[in-house]
Amino acid sequence: MLLSRLAVVSQEVAATSARTRKTALLAELFRDAEAADVPIVIPYLAGRLPQGRIGVGWKTLGTPVPPAAEPTLTVREVDARLTELGAVSGPGSQAERARLVGALMGAATEPEQRFLLALLSGELRQGALDALAAEGLAQATGAPPADVRRAVMLAGSLQTVAERLLADGPQALAEFRLTVGRPVWPMLAQSAPSVAEAVDRLGSCVVEEKLDGIRVQVHRDGDTVRVHTRTLDDITDRLPEITRAARELAGDRFILDGEVLALDGDGRPRPFQETAGRVSSRVDVTTAAEAVPVSPVFFDVLAVDGRDLLDLPFADRHAELARLVPEPMRVRRLLVPDPADEAARAAAERFGADTLARGHEGVVLKSLDAPYSAGRRGASWLKVKPVHTLDLVVLAAEWGSGRRTGKLSNLHLGALRPDGSFAMLGKTFKGLTDVMLAWQTERLRELAVGPAGSPGESGPVVTVRPELVVEIAYDGLQRSTRYPAGVALRFARVVRYREDKTPDQADTVETVLAAHPGVAP
Repeated sequence: MLLSRLAVVSQEVAATSARTRKTALLAELFRDAEAADVPIVIPYLAGRLPQGRIGVGWKTLGTPVPPAAEPTLTVREVDARLTELGAVSGPGSQAERARLVGALMGAATEPEQRFLLALLSGELRQGALDALAAEGLAQATGAPPADVRRAVMLAGSLQTVAERLLADGPQALAEFRLTVGRPVWPMLAQSAPSVAEAVDRLGSCVVEEKLDGIRVQVHRDGDTVRVHTRTLDDITDRLPEITRAARELAGDRFILDGEVLALDGDGRPRPFQETAGRVSSRVDVTTAAEAVPVSPVFFDVLAVDGRDLLDLPFADRHAELARLVPEPMRVRRLLVPDPADEAARAAAERFGADTLARGHEGVVLKSLDAPYSAGRRGASWLKVKPVHTLDLVVLAAEWGSGRRTGKLSNLHLGALRPDGSFAMLGKTFKGLTDVMLAWQTERLRELAVGPAGSPGESGPVVTVRPELVVEIAYDGLQRSTRYPAGVALRFARVVRYREDKTPDQADTVETVLAAHPGVAP
């Protein structure tokens, strides 16, 4: 497949907000693709490189190259060139990367250059995510969408399923089964504003603690134990205590879903960054395990003793979990059998408040009748957690790409220091509507320090005078060596601009740190 075909579809997908149109565009693309193209096309559509990071930054990408007159690049040729780029290291590597990037861009037409620039810079945000791609595959091949989604969940890889589906047709989907040792995409929860509303939506349900740890899927087959993250990365060697805990359980063949987290001496969660540090490849495992031991807490079971439990109601799966896992290793929970029972509803509210008081993130309410919908953010699991907001000052913004080409998008956010300067706490492009994008682009260009330019003229970042206040919602803080205050916002998104506030009325660094005493450096 020519890269030009993919670039056109990417632009068209970015330009439409209609899910049905996006799906139709992807289906048409997949009909034209060869099976061998799919492991490249799907990550590219989602703005990912199959190679991961390849050491190319804006400094390398910022040199304009005359485009090719006609499209000749194929997606497989581009993939091979990027693999070559990623392998460059040692003395002279920067110059060699620049040469390879220049050669690639020189072989690309102008639309292909725009696509590659967005892909390599991490700015390709067009809404062509895996769920849409799965629907597009189903439409392209005539396979039932539910069967495609299930196969993707069981395979743990959309690319693997797509390649087999395009090569052999819908009958290939039957080959994908739940297998101990092969991770599957975890079931996710939607959000609800309150415990009461979640109970109203679910009916008979259970309220469980929402732990601020690392989601893990633990597979045991005899003495072999593997531990995977929610992104299916294998982190077994980094969490030896989880392997030991799994081997102590009564069963010898199972798949468990849960979290690992670090606890202090009082049983309260330590800062998330400490737990996250345990899975870093840059730390010594033995030293890290002694300094920050982690504990597993399980809340679901997908398979046990050779039985696939995915389609069982949650109540039945939990009965199997309770048989397999002792109570200290299971998540705390409260049953709400009758949503009309006011006493039970009040107890659920108290459970949520107590969970927050114990230092956890919130609660998750789960329907007792729900199967395990792996890989989906289903309506039968609802998470409820407090939302923090801050009034911060925009320090800079980055030029967008794809649907946001020509717009100042990614905001650099700062909190007020005692001396009147600002400490950057993070970035976000989330929550911005088209109207907000247009308004902030015009306003920030007025506030630009020097010419605002465009990505091709003055680089991707436009520094602005710190005069614009924006209300930001975020889920919490984490420690960070990247930012001057030693902390960074987690999952920040724009709520609204506060033109009624001046920068000296923004939240201070001290206010931010005081609201999260366990995270302060």
